Amino acid sequence: MNTLIALSGLGIFCLIAEIANLRKILVPVVVLGLLSILVATLTVWNVPGSDPVYNNMIVTTPFSVACSALFIILTAFLIAMSADFYSDKPTKFSDFIAIKVFLLTGAITMVSFGNLAMFFLGIEVLSISLYVLSASDRLNILSNEAGMKYFLLGSFASGILLFGICLVYGATGYFDLSEIYALSQGAGLNNWYPIGLTLIIIGLLFKIAAVPFHFWAPDVYEGAPTMVTATMSTLAKVAAVATLYKIVVGLNALEFPHFTIMFLIIAALSMTVGNIIALRQTNVKRMLAFSGISHAGFMLMVVFLHHHASFNLVYYMAAYSLAGIAAFSILIAVTKSAQNQDVNQFNGLAKTHPVQAIILTGALLSMAGIPIFSGFFAKFFLFTEVFQNGNRLIVIIAVINSIISMGYYFKVIQAMFTQQPVASRSSAKLYVLVGLIALLANLCIGLFPDIIRTVL
Repeated sequence: MNTLIALSGLGIFCLIAEIANLRKILVPVVVLGLLSILVATLTVWNVPGSDPVYNNMIVTTPFSVACSALFIILTAFLIAMSADFYSDKPTKFSDFIAIKVFLLTGAITMVSFGNLAMFFLGIEVLSISLYVLSASDRLNILSNEAGMKYFLLGSFASGILLFGICLVYGATGYFDLSEIYALSQGAGLNNWYPIGLTLIIIGLLFKIAAVPFHFWAPDVYEGAPTMVTATMSTLAKVAAVATLYKIVVGLNALEFPHFTIMFLIIAALSMTVGNIIALRQTNVKRMLAFSGISHAGFMLMVVFLHHHASFNLVYYMAAYSLAGIAAFSILIAVTKSAQNQDVNQFNGLAKTHPVQAIILTGALLSMAGIPIFSGFFAKFFLFTEVFQNGNRLIVIIAVINSIISMGYYFKVIQAMFTQQPVASRSSAKLYVLVGLIALLANLCIGLFPDIIRTVL
């Protein structure tokens, strides 16, 4: 709970900084504040249990602490890049930083809740922040379209999710997660419970853009400002996946056989549809949108695990999101002043800016699951555990899809190393620095996975 209070205070400071005209020091102060909160958060990882003052509204567990730490690190990267990205909007700069901090608050609430009321509050704080950011480029019609589309469809998803919470409450008489779990193990639940649980899961599947609830993602990712796309593809997606896992475990969903079949089908479809459509994309932002859909399918495989599930999920989320930060940092650096984000914008990047090309290549190789990057080990650990649990079909589908994904990742790599350079580009040192640190972190957890394992 102290993490949420500190983050809320940091967000309020960002708003006050605008009044005091402290824009120049805002980014370093916020990044240092986030790192301080990260240290404070990690100090309580081995002290699980709920805070009795808040009646079990917030619960501290190793899983919630590990996810919170990951979210804080991702937000620090995103805010560091914001210093240059929003330099042409000085009057709105503090607002954008504050919204990202409040978005982080919602994400941490989503993985730390002990009560369904707090769960809904967290997901709405995150969603409303993204609605505003998606339409933040108000003079760009694509940004306006992205914001409106995301707002309308997100509102419907929130309504479905809220209706599911109401049905679960009607069936159990509780919002408290531990009370609902205890009742779900008995024989006293009526048919409203699995129906309500299904609606909650559908609402979360929309947030992670899993098939068949993915149709909004490509248009929103393409139309939103690239920094916002990076936020949705990394922080928002992994927060929703972690929350879905907590809901499935906390509400004992897999005790109902049809949920296992549903997750099997959705995971397979997400991987396959995402990868096949990504092969046909020429716009890199849309390509990464469909790539995110396929990775959502990979992460959904964690629900089939009975042991080490939290480690596999956090490790995969860390590997994917760090690679995503590295990829988007170079995408912004290359295309910020361009009219589009097509693959041809990356032609000859290795000849003009080799460091940028190396960072983007490493990020894409990690997403494809190539050693020595953590993306390979994340898939290896996950596939091994799922296979040993007897779910061999989904592992075979996942391996085939990992091979398919190399087609569109290597399309970008080929353009960087084999094509002639396009017009001269700026060096974009800040984006390169952020991308390099994110890629090194990706390599670090790949070579030393026990960094995460010891926490969980």
